[in-house]
Amino acid sequence: MESITLNHQENSRENTIEMVDFYNEATEDYAFRSKDLNMHFGYYRPFLNNPFRRNTMLNEMNHQVLKRLNLPKNKASLVDLGCGVGGTMRYALKKIKGITTFGVTLSPFQVQKGNALLKHLKGSILLENYNHTSFKSNTFDGALAIESFCHSGHDKHSFKEAYRILKPNGRFVIADAFLKKETSKLCYGSKYAYKKLCSHWSLERLASIETVKKDLTNLGFKNIKVEDVSFRVAPSVLHVPFAITGFILKKIFTLQSLKRESLHNLKGSFYALLSGLHMKSFGYYLISCTK
Repeated sequence: MESITLNHQENSRENTIEMVDFYNEATEDYAFRSKDLNMHFGYYRPFLNNPFRRNTMLNEMNHQVLKRLNLPKNKASLVDLGCGVGGTMRYALKKIKGITTFGVTLSPFQVQKGNALLKHLKGSILLENYNHTSFKSNTFDGALAIESFCHSGHDKHSFKEAYRILKPNGRFVIADAFLKKETSKLCYGSKYAYKKLCSHWSLERLASIETVKKDLTNLGFKNIKVEDVSFRVAPSVLHVPFAITGFILKKIFTLQSLKRESLHNLKGSFYALLSGLHMKSFGYYLISCTK
């Protein structure tokens, strides 16, 4: 048992190193596909968003997450757990008066770039692990995690830390992909796509949606609402392989060197698309709950 635990910890450390390297080097790819540097998928609302305009869908995801946080109107504190370069933080600062935002990331590049973009705004990004932050307990009115907890395998320690730093009755919203069944029950095609997706995007694993719901309940979260928004997210997923291919072609035509991480990003986007076709195995969810 001790050997298994040590092996898991070692694998987790290796994945963290790979993930940090990936985001230190591949953030430029995301800048190419999102002028606001949103490093996540989008949310499509028929007749309100244009499915051919990627950035509107990416910002719509920010809007949907903030709407479910239901932050206090006049003065609120928000933390983004795995914030990238602060795209969602900047969106929140533009949309909500009186808000103060903090973000955490393990990527030194994202800290430097994100804080430069947040200059003169009430936001700050810290170089910290979202599983063990330096924030005091009961600090924030709201916490969010958009496609970040998958890098640590949707571990219950991530949810526990979010619970700790939230104020009583504070809101927590997760936007991410999850398995609809345990990995042992995945068919061959689903298992192959899943393995490749995790490898190329430095994901430790995707947890099953039922396991996550159970973990949140056991930690004390209440009013847990789980929404399958896969069809809302699908149009933006279709954009990703083409956007990254365009980025790579631009690099080639301008005789610039192509980073290994860019190729991983392209392959990961392909397997994300392939995973999405296995609708009985994978889904994209918005999970909201209250401390």
